Amino acid sequence: MSDGASASALETDIDGLWNRYETGELDAASAGEDERATLEAFLDALEAGDVRAAERVGGEWAANEWVKRGILLNFGLRETAAREYGDVTYNDVLPLADGRAFGERGTRNTPDGTVVRRGARVGADCILMSPSFVNVGAHVGDGTLVDSCDTVGSCAQIGRNVKLGANTLIGGVLEPVEDAPVVIEDGVSLGAGCRVTSGFVVRENSVVGENTLLTPRIPVYDLVEEEVLYGELPPERRAFTRFVESSIGEHDLFDGGAYKPAVVATHLEDRTLEATEREEVLRE
Repeated sequence: MSDGASASALETDIDGLWNRYETGELDAASAGEDERATLEAFLDALEAGDVRAAERVGGEWAANEWVKRGILLNFGLRETAAREYGDVTYNDVLPLADGRAFGERGTRNTPDGTVVRRGARVGADCILMSPSFVNVGAHVGDGTLVDSCDTVGSCAQIGRNVKLGANTLIGGVLEPVEDAPVVIEDGVSLGAGCRVTSGFVVRENSVVGENTLLTPRIPVYDLVEEEVLYGELPPERRAFTRFVESSIGEHDLFDGGAYKPAVVATHLEDRTLEATEREEVLRE
């Protein structure tokens, strides 16, 4: 599948299966060869990058609801089966991706624990270090490094030439289908131990310090535009975690005050802002 017409036809087929599944007309026991062929074609399209769980429209990321429904159908219309992974037997509705395709496009995946589930897109010239896990519906762009102990969640969208530091968690958003997943745009570098969850968007060419938590519930203090953001890190920022005073510190239980996490974003080239200056900016 390589053109818009075939993608449109696949969308129509998935929508038809979803309607039958939602009304109870279709389930795993009643799914036949035609239904399974549609599911396989859908997974092939995901792995080829012909369809994606989210796309950028007018500068903003939006979920492709029919794609997320197609992923859910692959769980609802398949039976769990025993499968082999090296010397290990595991039980799942989906097999693993065919790793032979990775080498054909210059991608390396090291042994002993690099797991890519069927229906995940891994681009050209990527490096997947073990142990790491890439879930169904995820899209990993060309030239990206997925380091040891990393998890790329279902439907997460990772751009080109991204560096995911060791022990990084990229959360997935599969349900509800209308919610956009986590997005890491091109050229981003995430330090070791970062966590990005709940549909947060990290814009292109940003550098995020180690152990930073990026989630829509934690404010981003953008010192470049002097504004507070939620759910997004602007492009070309250097970001790190700080702690700001919390109103619950006024409670008698908190002797000496209480603090909550925040993210501070400076210009990418700003490496000289001292800690005391950052504190002054936050307090202002």
